[in-house]
Amino acid sequence: MAIENRAADVATQRPETRPSPPMSAMRSPGAARPLAQPALVALAAYFVTVWGAGFVASRIALQYAAPFSYIGVRYAIAFGVALLAFGLRAAWPATPALWAHVAVAGLLSHAGYLGGSHYAQAWGLSAGVTALVLALQPLVTAVVMAGWLHERLRPVQIAGVAVGLAGVALVVGHRVEGGPITAASLLVVTWALVCVTAGTLYQRQFCAGVDLRSAVCIHFAATAIVMLPLGLLVEGFRIEWNAQIAGSLAYHVVLASIGAYSIFHVLLRRGQATAVTSLLYLTPPVAALAEWLVFGIAPTAVMWTGMLVACIGVAMVTRAAAAQRPSPAIEELS
Repeated sequence: MAIENRAADVATQRPETRPSPPMSAMRSPGAARPLAQPALVALAAYFVTVWGAGFVASRIALQYAAPFSYIGVRYAIAFGVALLAFGLRAAWPATPALWAHVAVAGLLSHAGYLGGSHYAQAWGLSAGVTALVLALQPLVTAVVMAGWLHERLRPVQIAGVAVGLAGVALVVGHRVEGGPITAASLLVVTWALVCVTAGTLYQRQFCAGVDLRSAVCIHFAATAIVMLPLGLLVEGFRIEWNAQIAGSLAYHVVLASIGAYSIFHVLLRRGQATAVTSLLYLTPPVAALAEWLVFGIAPTAVMWTGMLVACIGVAMVTRAAAAQRPSPAIEELS
C-alpha cells in the first residue's frame, strides 16, 4: 500500500540513500510540533490494531466474495473517498512517465500484494500466519537494499534476518504438520510478499518525491482498474451483498485506507512516523488475537513462540536501521 511503502521507507532506509526533500517539502520547526506521548501512544495503538485486524476483516469478506472482485470494489470506493477527502488538494505528478511509475508502484503494492494475501486466506491460510509472512517485508527490503546498493547490513540486522526467518519457519512448519497450510497458499502469500517489497523499492527508486495524497489516489485508481475486470473474467464477479460485506468494506475503506493515511499524514508532518511504523512487526499477534476472538481459532503455543521469535527478528532489523538515521525530514502534505 502507499502508506506501507512510505512506512517501509521510514523503517529501513539509510540516511545516505534517502533523497533530500525540496525546500517546499519542508516545514519550519515550529510549524508542526511533535505530539504528546499519550497521543502518540494512542495513534500507534490504532495503527497497529487496524493493520493487524484488517487481515481478519479480509477473511470475513472472503466468505462472501471472491478475492479479486472484493479488492476491485474496495478500491473503487476507496478511490472516490480519497479523491474527495484529500486528492483534490494534492500536487499531482508533472509528467506522464511519473504517473506511470506511481501506477506501477501501486499495482505492485496493492493489486499484487492483496491479490496474493487474499487468495492465501481464501485457500486456507490463517490470518495470523498470513500477517506473519507479510510482516517480513521490512526484513526482505533491507536485505534487497543491501545487495542492490552494495550496503553492509549491521551485525544486528544480519542476526535479525536469521531470527525472523527462523520464527516464520517454526510457525509454518508447525502448521504444515497440522495440515491447514497448502503449497498453493504458501505460494500466493510469498507472491504477496515479493510484490509489496518490489512496490516499496520501485516507489523509492522512481517516485519517492510524489505527494503522498496523489500517490494514494493513483494507487487506488490503478488497482480498481485492474482488479475489477479480473474479478469479472476470472471469478465471474462473485460477491454476495450483505451486512458482512458492507462492514468489511467500511472497515477497509474508512478505518484502514483513509484512517491510516490520515494518521501517517499527521505523523510525517511532526517527524514521528518512525515511532509508529517501527511497531508494524506487532501486526501478526494482533491478527492472531483478532482471529481467535472472531473465529475461535486459538493459536497454539508453538505458533505464539514462532510469532514472538519472528517479531523480534523484524524488530532487530527495523530498529537498527532507524538508529542509523538522523531525525527524518518533515514532509509538507497539506
